[in-house]
Amino acid sequence: MKIHPKFKLNGRYFNAESLAGLSYSLAKEGAPFEIAIGHFLLEWLNPSPEITVKTSGSTGRPKQIPLQKEHMVNSALATGAFFNLKPGNSSLLCLSADFIAGKMMLVRALVLGLELDYVAPSATPLLANSTIYDFCAMVPMQVQNSLEDLYKVKQLIIGGAPVNNSLRKKLRLINTACYETYGMTETITHVAVKPLGDSSGVFKTLPDITVSIDERDCLVINAPKITNQKVVTNDIVKLINEEKFQWLGRFDTIINSGGVKLIPEQIEAKLARLFPGRFFVIGIPDGKLGQKAVLFYESESELSNIQEQVAKLDGLAKYEIPKAFYPVAHFAETKSGKVNRLKTSGQVN
Repeated sequence: MKIHPKFKLNGRYFNAESLAGLSYSLAKEGAPFEIAIGHFLLEWLNPSPEITVKTSGSTGRPKQIPLQKEHMVNSALATGAFFNLKPGNSSLLCLSADFIAGKMMLVRALVLGLELDYVAPSATPLLANSTIYDFCAMVPMQVQNSLEDLYKVKQLIIGGAPVNNSLRKKLRLINTACYETYGMTETITHVAVKPLGDSSGVFKTLPDITVSIDERDCLVINAPKITNQKVVTNDIVKLINEEKFQWLGRFDTIINSGGVKLIPEQIEAKLARLFPGRFFVIGIPDGKLGQKAVLFYESESELSNIQEQVAKLDGLAKYEIPKAFYPVAHFAETKSGKVNRLKTSGQVN
């Protein structure tokens, strides 16, 4: 694959030969996060038209899937067009290159001619860094812990998990242009973005991507330049038109409680103001209702009067109130850092 002549990595220009040398060195002698970068770059530089990537495992077992390098290039070009990224723009890789989000930060730099710096993935990737970056990608946890340093980033894309209402409000008070992204490994990261300064909650697709819904009201993605077939998702959406939609929740997390269908993500949005840390609503078996909605929150101890506060919350219907509340000291996570709801709730080993 061609390397843009403006491409830089940690301040140095590279051609294919010199990048292969660096990649080999990183793969053999680097820190663990650098080993992942080295292995990916070596795979990118080899003549095979495909790359094998791991899914995150947030909605099922992690698996290996092949992606076409040509499709990854097209995805990078679409991102560059949407965010008006130019050769010589600076960018920061602070995600693991083991997964697609980190890999695509490298591909965008290689294809678009960006000057990419990389740092070890951490909760505070900007803390010890004084550089001002034109473009960066983070997960919500990193953003939450970097609010005082986000002035160092001009455009920030946030993915891996939904941005909660509390964080969304904080981001509207800063100058960084922040975007929540929608996508998955199968779509080579994001296919749609939502400006967090916009209160409408509407995702807009990237160039050459259209969407529709199936009989379940789940999103169907048509992106011929990045995937050979339509991608049928388990995400329940409200379709605005073929380029815009609102995300409501996951079909596979719907709770059928006494014949009432509850969407956990919609309940969580209403409860967000009461929980300073991570939490989630999930359905567990119930002899009377079939399933009942319960809530798990990350805390060393029980929150005082939390059930009473939830019961008094405006906008929360009676049937949406969780039947039980469980504090958990530390949530179980997937290898990519997402909350594993089933394992945390004890429904899988």
